[in-house]
Amino acid sequence: MIVALIAACEIGFWVLLAAGLACRYLLRMPRTGLALLLCEPLLEVVLLVATALDLRNGAEPNWAHGLAALYIGYTVGHGHRTVKWLDGHAAHRLGGAPRPPGPPRHGMPRARHETKVWLGTLIGAAVATALLQLAVWYVDDPSRTTSLEDWRLTAWRAAGLHGLVTLTYWIWPKKAPAGGSPAEPDPGKERVGR
Repeated sequence: MIVALIAACEIGFWVLLAAGLACRYLLRMPRTGLALLLCEPLLEVVLLVATALDLRNGAEPNWAHGLAALYIGYTVGHGHRTVKWLDGHAAHRLGGAPRPPGPPRHGMPRARHETKVWLGTLIGAAVATALLQLAVWYVDDPSRTTSLEDWRLTAWRAAGLHGLVTLTYWIWPKKAPAGGSPAEPDPGKERVGR
């Protein structure tokens, strides 16, 4: 049940996002579009409540509960950046706004950008860890919560790996091509994941 709900929340995220952006820019209903975009966090609240109810009703804590915590953590850490990025591109393509600037491509500006993205991963790992710890306390049976504790390690391994990749931008900054500015952004080429 939890896995299906995670999939439904992910699909719901993109449906609400598309509907919100369509209302804002195609239908020229900015308030309705904003209201739809602000409903996005409700999906995570639904997932959190459903996971808690599932555990309260005696479900065996397993990988699906851990995945739900990681999903919510990722959304908290990266959801706003994703929505902002897509809103900027929708405003450009559908609303006539100027093209949003992309991230810096070279040097220290790129390293700072990658660090900001990594901070989102750290926030996601912290949120997931807090939710998993609350679930461990909620279940209150160490023999049943081993899998939840393993997911905390997974969250921090992902954050650590992302941190190592980010560190490479500081140690070996990419040099600008001859004649180019090291801080020159590449319009529209920001990588965004959900």
